[in-house]
Amino acid sequence: MNLNIDVRTIGSVDVWRCGVCKKIFCEEKQLGIEAITEIVGMPPIYENEKWAVTVCKLQKGKDKWKLVKLKENSNINHECLDEHVIPLNVKNFKVEDDKHWSFLIDDNVNKAVEI
Repeated sequence: MNLNIDVRTIGSVDVWRCGVCKKIFCEEKQLGIEAITEIVGMPPIYENEKWAVTVCKLQKGKDKWKLVKLKENSNINHECLDEHVIPLNVKNFKVEDDKHWSFLIDDNVNKAVEI
């Protein structure tokens, strides 16, 4: 799945589906970032979680989006402007906030999403 701003790709999410258990595994790829991530390989995901991308309307460029695991009717911590961490409410696997939004990876495999 590619993430675009004004039709220009700024990053992607690599998606793999296990042929045995049918779980989806994801890895974030931000263009221009060559640093090694903390987790090598596919990060685990639990039964009550879904992969999603959160989008911050306040950020610019590569900092505008992040791959996350969402739990239904929960909160996630988001690093917003000036490295200030704020809680975001999640309802029905969607971020509910006027300055942030999200979309599920399941609904956008093999697509380009304009953010």
